[in-house]
Amino acid sequence: MNSACVLDRDESKDVIEKAIGARVPGILSYMSKNKWHVAKVVMAGMSGTRLHVEVVKTQAGHQPADIQVGQPVGVSFKYAYGKFLFDAAVEAFSPSADPSVGGGVVIVTCPDRIEAIQRRSHYRVTVPTSLKVNVTVWHRSGKPGPDLPAHQYCQGRLVDLSAGGAQIALNCPANDPAGQPGLRPEFRRGQYIGIRFTPLPLETPLTVSAQIRNVLPTADGSAVCLGLQLVGLEASVEGHQTLTRLARTVDQYYHMNQDASPGSTRDAGEGFYQWRSTEAIGSFRE
Repeated sequence: MNSACVLDRDESKDVIEKAIGARVPGILSYMSKNKWHVAKVVMAGMSGTRLHVEVVKTQAGHQPADIQVGQPVGVSFKYAYGKFLFDAAVEAFSPSADPSVGGGVVIVTCPDRIEAIQRRSHYRVTVPTSLKVNVTVWHRSGKPGPDLPAHQYCQGRLVDLSAGGAQIALNCPANDPAGQPGLRPEFRRGQYIGIRFTPLPLETPLTVSAQIRNVLPTADGSAVCLGLQLVGLEASVEGHQTLTRLARTVDQYYHMNQDASPGSTRDAGEGFYQWRSTEAIGSFRE
């Protein structure tokens, strides 16, 4: 079975209705001031050609900022054995009358088609030892390139990858022994950054936006590991193509690891990819 497929109108409607019935949680991706943001939502209802997504109350900033009627957004949610995603346009936004209860409701156009990615592609797979995948990381206020001062970006390596996230190790110590400020960018949990890497030799580089989920120094203090959630890929055709490519890369990494270590079983909880057979995965159309 392919890592990704596109559901037709009837199949898409059926999946959305099931997600609404189960109040499945999801992610709303949107752009504000030329930067990607995400908000946690629940698939709440459907009326005619409109889909209602309810913004989930969080500890901080749970109401989408500067969201505009007519602007494109991306919606993704996990259900059964797949992750489903589509782009849509905002029809209306109703802030919550009581912010302590919820974050409001975003009403978007119902999609004609939904792209489905097998959930197995969302388990982390370690980068094969035969590969060294370099990663450039920068704050979203800057762009990587020869004209960018070195203190505004970092170089590192890809540790593991899934269709929805990654872990990278930066080539900079958690504590600067020379005590020189500005030699390494300051990264923190919740921050949005840009990353660029080439998953496999002879491929074109991938450039994506990501949100930092955790920042942990290595035991020897020689590097800083960033756990990342990739954002903004649900909101455009180009983003969907990137997700499909990421899912394909996860499959390739998995098989390369299996070829290098036959019969090995890795724990997904430790950041390794845990394969499920086609029989176990079943069909998106269950």
